Amino acid sequence: MHGRFEMSLMGEMKFFLGLQIHQSPCGIFINQAKYTLEILHKHGMKKGQSIGTPMAMKPKLDADLSGNPVDQTDYRSKIGSLMYLTSSRPDIVFGLTAFSDVDHAGCIATRKSTSQGIQFLGDKLVSWMSKKQDWTAMSSAEAEYVALSASYAQVM
Repeated sequence: MHGRFEMSLMGEMKFFLGLQIHQSPCGIFINQAKYTLEILHKHGMKKGQSIGTPMAMKPKLDADLSGNPVDQTDYRSKIGSLMYLTSSRPDIVFGLTAFSDVDHAGCIATRKSTSQGIQFLGDKLVSWMSKKQDWTAMSSAEAEYVALSASYAQVM
């Protein structure tokens, strides 16, 4: 490769873009243990405790009636860090699958459509819904979009 490209040999690669790299005769292995500890330290969660999924139900959060502004950059930083972390950690990514369908104009009296949706975490059913739509959809595409939106809201 030296003959075709200008390059320099800097030794065996140990780190690349936050990934720890270990090269052996058996293969190349990557992990992000150091990056994970940096995330926990950055967000003050070094003593964080793991919890199982699904998580325990807790009281719902209410709106902040005092109107205090929220620092969105901190939340976005945490989410972005976790998304990058999942690139090398398939064990922390949960397989969430959602299906939605609609019975377009199924109600004979009102011509309203019925939305249905189911959500799986791994291979376990965690949520389902079936609801008559609040308005009459003008097309099957519109009815499908409304059903998809309702199913997506369950996921989020």
